[in-house]
Amino acid sequence: MKIPTRSHVGMWLAAAAISLAACSGDETVATLPEGTDEVTLEIDNTEVTSQNVNNWTAYACRVAELLAQDAATLHADWSQSYKGGTGFAEQFKQGNTAYPSAISCVEQVVDGCADIANEVGTAKIGEPRDLWESGKYTEAVYAVESWYSYHSIDDYANNIRSIQNAICGTRDGRTEATHSIAAYLKAHNPELFAATTTAITAAIARIEGMASPFRSHIGNSGVLAAMEACSDLEQVLANRLKPYIATLTDDAATAALQAIVATYVDDVVVPTYAELAACNRELSTAVNALRAHPSDDTFKAAAAAWMKARAPWEKSEAFLFGPVDEEGLDPNMDSWPLDQAAIANILATGSFADLEYVDGAGDEVVEAAQNVRGFHTLEFLLFKDGKPRTYTQP
Repeated sequence: MKIPTRSHVGMWLAAAAISLAACSGDETVATLPEGTDEVTLEIDNTEVTSQNVNNWTAYACRVAELLAQDAATLHADWSQSYKGGTGFAEQFKQGNTAYPSAISCVEQVVDGCADIANEVGTAKIGEPRDLWESGKYTEAVYAVESWYSYHSIDDYANNIRSIQNAICGTRDGRTEATHSIAAYLKAHNPELFAATTTAITAAIARIEGMASPFRSHIGNSGVLAAMEACSDLEQVLANRLKPYIATLTDDAATAALQAIVATYVDDVVVPTYAELAACNRELSTAVNALRAHPSDDTFKAAAAAWMKARAPWEKSEAFLFGPVDEEGLDPNMDSWPLDQAAIANILATGSFADLEYVDGAGDEVVEAAQNVRGFHTLEFLLFKDGKPRTYTQP
């Protein structure tokens, strides 16, 4: 996820008429209201109508098509060919300029895990909470990722599961692959194994323990517990696990690390991206069906396909390095917050040229395009108040 900035939040506020009236909250959060249920919040109530349905569904189709394209590119970059060579999977396993040794590869795995633990705690959960505590309730709500679908807590928990999968070398998070960081720790450093796995489990539990939907309970005390658990996890990964990996320099340890890298790539990363590509093809098909026959049922089917496609993306965020970073595929697919004014203009004009950019375009051009496409733009087009949008034919 591209981390939100105050300027992005400002774009949302400029485009929506919102009034807030704070009232007293529960005793566990001083005088703060717990969430939007305890304040007056009027959000954009744009509906799908016979006047806008053609542009609305055409826009959704183009966004879904771009998502499918980016997901396919990402999978191909890892599994087939990248920058004129073998797929990035083979480059990473065999050692390239950026990752010349097994230790450097495993350190990158751990860095990716620590980075997403920090992002979930300080940005995805922490920034809305900080805004809320400062009395900026409107900005806080608009800073919450995935609030159209009320999917925020699932997103954040899946981010931590991406860490679990990377450490365990499996995609179910419940078993440890023979050649995995978890299995190596279990055999050679049981104390660190326990600290790492306990911190992961605690972070998932604290996130899933937050009151749902997050956008309506930003001031709840459970939010602080989730932030603390993410911080604890980051500290274990960055300050204990990574330094330990750096000490594994003998031949036996090097061989073990090489096997760990192979399992991580072959059994976690590439299959996750394969699922992402497949699910986004299905999502594009569902949105095209919505375009052909807009109805409550086709909105519901497209929304369900969005949910399905969202999961592998969130479970990939512990490995946001290589092609996904170097080719800008992360912000292409997952920029947040969005530019609501620009989205409204696209819906009004039916012109989708602003969704794309050419290589070498300036940063402002690229960012402007990324802020009107991706998962969250499609989420806005498919969901309202946590439910699939509706359309009654005239």
